[in-house]
Amino acid sequence: MGSALPLGLAWPESNLIPPLFGTDRSFHVYVHIPFCEVRCGYCDFNTYTAKEIGSVSQADFHDAIILEIERSANILASSGYPVRPISTLFFGGGTPSLFSDTQLAAIIEALRHNFAFEANPEITLEANPESTSPRYLEELAAIGVNRLSMGVQSFDSAVLKTLERTHRPELVADLVAAAKGAGLSTSVDLIYGAPKESLDSWKRTLNEAIDLGTGHVSAYSLIVEPGTKLARQIKTGELPETDDDLDAEKHQLADTLLSEAGLSWYEVSNWGEPSRHNQAYWKSADWWGYGPGAHSHISGNRFWNLKHPLTFQQAVATKSPVAGIEYIDEKTRFEEMLMLELRTKEGVSTSLLDSLKVHQETVDNFIKDELLAKSGNRLSVTAKGRLFVDRIVLDLLTN
Repeated sequence: MGSALPLGLAWPESNLIPPLFGTDRSFHVYVHIPFCEVRCGYCDFNTYTAKEIGSVSQADFHDAIILEIERSANILASSGYPVRPISTLFFGGGTPSLFSDTQLAAIIEALRHNFAFEANPEITLEANPESTSPRYLEELAAIGVNRLSMGVQSFDSAVLKTLERTHRPELVADLVAAAKGAGLSTSVDLIYGAPKESLDSWKRTLNEAIDLGTGHVSAYSLIVEPGTKLARQIKTGELPETDDDLDAEKHQLADTLLSEAGLSWYEVSNWGEPSRHNQAYWKSADWWGYGPGAHSHISGNRFWNLKHPLTFQQAVATKSPVAGIEYIDEKTRFEEMLMLELRTKEGVSTSLLDSLKVHQETVDNFIKDELLAKSGNRLSVTAKGRLFVDRIVLDLLTN
């Protein structure tokens, strides 16, 4: 069920959210589908199995999301925002591929009716191999989904068992081929650093992913979140601790193999044809997140929904489903821009560092240590620096 929500202010009774930083940013949509057939031991996302959703019906849950979409359009219009077409749409979860094509089509149509889409929007759906089929992929293409993000995590059955993933890795190749045959661009999501995963195992997973011919690979280091089953297994000694040094080797190996395969890095954990939706997050664009626990950012207004599907469903039927809101100031905005943009290949502008009053000596030391590189008025992390990007941001802001 995920970690606790942050604290925040109550949603304004006026139902207005002021455009604190203007209204000229592109507009993006995230839809959170919180259902899963089983809970993976490492997962800290806001997800629920059939036993955890009470009286909620998965079959008509899209109706609550559509109601939230309709209300959000009224809020934005009343708050003085122009109607902005949707640039990207991302169905995440949970397991979005548990929704039927009819449910997804209804959500897409509601967004089209209330906001419209750009001429060539990116519409992505996250899918798990066990809840996906070639026919389903054809149905997705027919309703306008044009990008598939396949949650593979590993091609090593032993690693999948440790992570409590239930799919068979041999399913993936046929599904990726079917997705490409249906006209979808494809991304494969991987996780490295599971307890007992060797460097050779990770290398085999990378090579399997490359052999698929996918246009994009995400490779994230496993984070052991407090409160998860995996965290308890490590604490009791059932599983060994993760190894930060080995994880660094695995990241470097991913960069080497994926780059050699023609998938260039564009963000610390991503290689290949960039996801326009993820780029919107890294560039601090505006997005509205619909569904339980979804987070939104609209021109300096950051807010998040109630987590449980039942409380979300009840709230959206009678009032706002927002659990809390905060209004960020310019300094916070600049700090977040540094944190997000430094993760990307383009890096940050030196003018942003000036706005944050970053000490030039700190920057020079990172350049000397070959963790940062400067080109013109841009500063970016080196291959070595990608391993320490969070620490670099912290030092830039505090030294």
